[in-house]
Amino acid sequence: MNIVGLSVGLAGLLIVGGILAMLISGIRSVAQGKQDFKRIAMMLVPFIVFGITYFALGQDLPKAAVMTAGIMMAGMAIGIVFTGLKGTFRF
Repeated sequence: MNIVGLSVGLAGLLIVGGILAMLISGIRSVAQGKQDFKRIAMMLVPFIVFGITYFALGQDLPKAAVMTAGIMMAGMAIGIVFTGLKGTFRF
């Protein structure tokens, strides 16, 4: 096994471990009443958007990933604009 394969495998392992740690922490926080379930459920939005784009684009993984990133960035930009408008006009 070469160094590139080993480093990619270790990076993947770290990513999976981080995601599992976040999931366990989120479940524990909800169970203890420290977090609202709606805030934790918002973390599922990118996965839902990815699922929709994956099947809408004919199960093409790279295109679905890029489209998901674009949609999430556009949503973030729209959210920033609405937040700025809310602060400017005191809604």
